[in-house]
Amino acid sequence: MAPSSTIDVGHRHIREINEDIQAAAAAGKLIMVKNTLSRHNLGIGLPPGTSIRFEGSVGYYCGGLNTGAVIDIERNAGWALGEGMSDGRITVGGYAGMSCGAAMTGGTIHVKGDAGPRCGVAMKGGNIIVEGKIGYQAGFMAHAGRIIALGGAGASCADALWQGEVWVAGEIESLGVDVKVIEPSAEDVADIDLLLEPLGLQDSSREWKKMISGERLWYFESRDANAWLMI
Repeated sequence: MAPSSTIDVGHRHIREINEDIQAAAAAGKLIMVKNTLSRHNLGIGLPPGTSIRFEGSVGYYCGGLNTGAVIDIERNAGWALGEGMSDGRITVGGYAGMSCGAAMTGGTIHVKGDAGPRCGVAMKGGNIIVEGKIGYQAGFMAHAGRIIALGGAGASCADALWQGEVWVAGEIESLGVDVKVIEPSAEDVADIDLLLEPLGLQDSSREWKKMISGERLWYFESRDANAWLMI
């Protein structure tokens, strides 16, 4: 078993805390971070092979720029969880705030509760799995990757989507601009189930709504300017 390291957050300077986390990661230790006080910018730029758990809740930008670490957050997370991450896995035991997975290019974020507005905004790869509901404008301008919500979606879902995908089981309050809802193929559903199975979330009875771009916004036309003004 790998050696462990316990790091106390409290009211220490955030740079000092992250230096301690990086040192423990470089030493190959299992990291437990306690007394988090919902502090911001914890665990930024963690390297591959890192295993870290945050007790309690964390503030904004936790796990940002993750390059391969496995991050577990006991309770809730503030906005932009895993922003810009390229690999690894982040698991949130509760709620994730606005812009979860913003601009991520790879890896997986798993939120056991709900996720706030603009989940997956501008994402360019990877997967976001939300057991609860995703907030308004989820998937806004997502260029690639998948957002998978098991508990429905808020207003303006998948607004201005590019080549990303938004999958929703449950009610959707309204669709965003330039969204096409299609019937997923059996192969697509099997791929989603393969992703959900290790998390114990596979359910063959789900009725999925798969959202992709309607492609109207891919090329600007002055005759269709109103579509752009609606974003």
